[in-house]
Amino acid sequence: MSPTLEKFVDRLPIMETLKPTRRTKNGAYYEVVMEEFRQKLHRDLRPTRLWGYNRQFPGPTIEADTGEPVQVRWINNLPNRHLLPVDRSVHNVAREPEVRTVVHLHGSETKADSDGYPEAWFTSGFRETGPAFSREVYEYPNHQRAAALWYHDHAMGITRLNVYAGLAGMYIIRDKQEKLLNLPAGDYEIPLLIQDRTFNADGSLSYPQQPDDAAANLPNPSIVPAFIGDTILVNGKVWPYLEVKPRKYRFRILNASNTRDYQLTLDSNQPFYQIGSDGGLLQKTVKINQIGIEPAERVDVIVDFSQYRGQTVVLKNNLGPNADPEDATGEVMQFRVTKSPARKDTSVIPRHLSRIPSLKQNNIRAIRNLKLTSSNDEFGRPLLLLDNKKWHDPTTEKPRLGTTEIWSLINLTGFTHPIHIHLIQFQVLDRRPFDLDRYNQDGKIIYTGTVEAPAANERGWKDTIAAPSAQVTRVIAKFAPYTGDYVWHCHILEHEDYDMMRPFTVTDTE
Repeated sequence: MSPTLEKFVDRLPIMETLKPTRRTKNGAYYEVVMEEFRQKLHRDLRPTRLWGYNRQFPGPTIEADTGEPVQVRWINNLPNRHLLPVDRSVHNVAREPEVRTVVHLHGSETKADSDGYPEAWFTSGFRETGPAFSREVYEYPNHQRAAALWYHDHAMGITRLNVYAGLAGMYIIRDKQEKLLNLPAGDYEIPLLIQDRTFNADGSLSYPQQPDDAAANLPNPSIVPAFIGDTILVNGKVWPYLEVKPRKYRFRILNASNTRDYQLTLDSNQPFYQIGSDGGLLQKTVKINQIGIEPAERVDVIVDFSQYRGQTVVLKNNLGPNADPEDATGEVMQFRVTKSPARKDTSVIPRHLSRIPSLKQNNIRAIRNLKLTSSNDEFGRPLLLLDNKKWHDPTTEKPRLGTTEIWSLINLTGFTHPIHIHLIQFQVLDRRPFDLDRYNQDGKIIYTGTVEAPAANERGWKDTIAAPSAQVTRVIAKFAPYTGDYVWHCHILEHEDYDMMRPFTVTDTE
C-alpha cells in the first residue's frame, strides 16, 4: 500500500511537444532515447526510479499533420536488469534478455515493420534483436484523419512491466478539417494521460512479485492476473490540480493504466461534451455526464468552466455503490477555476463534427466468431486466451488486403476485456447478451436480450473496444492499407502478456 499522500498539491504538468532532430525529404525525423532516471511524482514522495522516453514520464508528445510522414529512431539505453519482477515462465522469455523494448504507435495505420510487433524487440545498443524483423528507425506515414494516438512499449511477455516503469507517451495527428471547427486550442487544449500506480514508502514503484494467493509451486516472480494501483496519476503527477480560466477547454484523455478502467464524472454535475474517440472526431457532439474509458481508449472532450468562476471542480472516478470508503481512487484531479475573467472565448462546441461513412455498405468478405476464453495453466494461474489459442499457435486470421470483415467477440469470461486490433480503425456494430451459465453447461449460445446498438459516443472510429462478459460484441473493419503481420489482443496488459494476444496477417493473395 502506498504512503498516504495529500491530494491536489502538485500542479498538473503538460508534456512538452518534441521538436524534430531534423527535417528531410522523408519528413520530420526524431531521435527518442529510452533511459532510466528519477522523477518526483508528488510533493511528499522521494524521487521515483523510472524508465522513460527522453528521460520523461510520460514521454514527450509528438505532433504531426495528416499526410506529413514522421520517422523516429527509438534508442534503447536502458540497463540490463529490469527494475520490476520479470516472470520467465511466460512466452519462453527465459531464453531472452531480461530488458528488451519495441515501440508500438497505438492507433496508427503503419507498415508491419514499423508497427512494433511484440517479437521485433531489441536490447540496449541494438546488440540483440528478437525473432521477428527489428529496426531502429520507424516510419509513420500519418495518412489518416486527425486523432490522439499514443506510443508505448510492446515487448513480448513484459509489456506490463515496461509500460508500468514509464514507457508511454502521446502522439497527436492534426488536419485542416479539425482546425476549421474553432475548437478550444493552444493553451486551452490539454492532454490528460491517466494511470494508476502503487508506491513504496521510499517513493519507488511497487508491483506484485506474485499473486496474493500464490501457490507453493508457483514461479517466483510470477505474473499476476490484474494490477490495480491505489494512487492515481495524471501526466506523471499524483492527484494534481490544474488552474483553468472560466471558459471552454478541450481535454484529450488517455487511459494508460495496465488494468484499471475509469468511469469519469465531474463533481459539479456538469456534462462533458465528447467530440472524439480513438480514431478522431465523432460525427456529432455527445453531451454526457459519465464517460467509461477502458485501458488504451481515448476520449476527446470539451468542458465549459464559464459558470464556475472562483470554484473548484474535481474530475472523479465513479467506483460504484459498493466502493470501499477508504479507496482514494474515486478522485482523479482537480480544476481550480480562476476568478479573473478570461479573454473573450470565441471557441465553440459544434453540433456536427465530421462525416463517418458506414462500413456496413461494404461487401463483407468474412464473419469471424472469436471467443474470449478462460482456463488455468499447470500452476493453477488464470490463462486467458483469444479463440482458445496461444500466441505461438499457427495464425488463423488472415484477412485479404482491402476487404471488409466482421469480427464477433464472444466473451466467455467473467469480466470485460478491452480488445485492440492493430493497423486498422473499426466501427462498432452492436452487442447482444447471452446466457453464460448455459454456455458453460452445453456450449450453446442462447441470447437473453435483443441486439443493442453502440452508445452514441462509440459510433466513431475505434481501435480499442470494451467487450463485456456474457455478450457478443461485433465490430466491422476494412483491412488496409498494408499487408503483413500484425496482432490483436486484450489491452489489459497483464492479460496481453499471458497469453491473450494473437497474430493476424493481412495478405495480398486469396
